[in-house]
Amino acid sequence: MRKGIEAVLGLALLSPRLGPLLAQVTAFTVAHTVTLGLAAVGFITPSAALVEPLIAFTIAFVAIENLVFREMSAWRPVVVFGFGLIHGLGFAGFFGELGLPPGQFWSALIGFNVGVEIGQLSVIAVAAVAGYAVRRALRDPAGMAGYRNWIVRPGSALIGLTGLYWGIARVSGLG
Repeated sequence: MRKGIEAVLGLALLSPRLGPLLAQVTAFTVAHTVTLGLAAVGFITPSAALVEPLIAFTIAFVAIENLVFREMSAWRPVVVFGFGLIHGLGFAGFFGELGLPPGQFWSALIGFNVGVEIGQLSVIAVAAVAGYAVRRALRDPAGMAGYRNWIVRPGSALIGLTGLYWGIARVSGLG
């Protein structure tokens, strides 16, 4: 589940304004809810050997995009939706390992998904407060120049390298 933190932070770094960030988080949430539900009921059966590296590479992609683009593109929520579909398959693998007693499937699925959302919103809230504090400290509260140089670039580089490492490790069988 640690990869979820990097994924959400990757989204938050390029979108310090609430509207664009909510568009991405909503797209991600809807997508991962769909695939989590489909996999949890057995309609699709994702292969962890395929899903795990894909998740890592989606994290790297978002981070690299943060380095290349100064602002969120209009198509980013669509890309994030696609990535959310992949992440939902990863959540499904974790959910399936819980070994739930009979009769608790739907309540457990809903509770699991709500827990994921609370975790994501918590990370976003902490990132938003920290980002605002950094922009104030840099005397850049409304702008992005200092924030981009001191937070977005190094944070995205670290997240991107981590995602690439995880992806390569999963593909090569080392991780």
